[in-house]
Amino acid sequence: MPEICRFFGIIIYMYFKDHFPAHFHAEYNGGEAMFSIETGNIIKGDLPRKQTRLIQAWVELHQDELMFNYQESLKDNGVLRKIQPLN
Repeated sequence: MPEICRFFGIIIYMYFKDHFPAHFHAEYNGGEAMFSIETGNIIKGDLPRKQTRLIQAWVELHQDELMFNYQESLKDNGVLRKIQPLN
């Protein structure tokens, strides 16, 4: 699971050749959730409300980069790029 970002104890990652819809995974304090890149909403799982809002704000800032990474993750030789964290 390639890590693409880390901020405020939240780890963001993507799997290669993962299923649709376009999404990424986030972990925080032992919890995990899958987020839609398009909407920023949780598709599956659960994280605390504060961390979910931070992730959603991050998605708004980096939606294009997330979609690029998702498209790369579907390729045989795709390369995922690190994305800047929230500060």
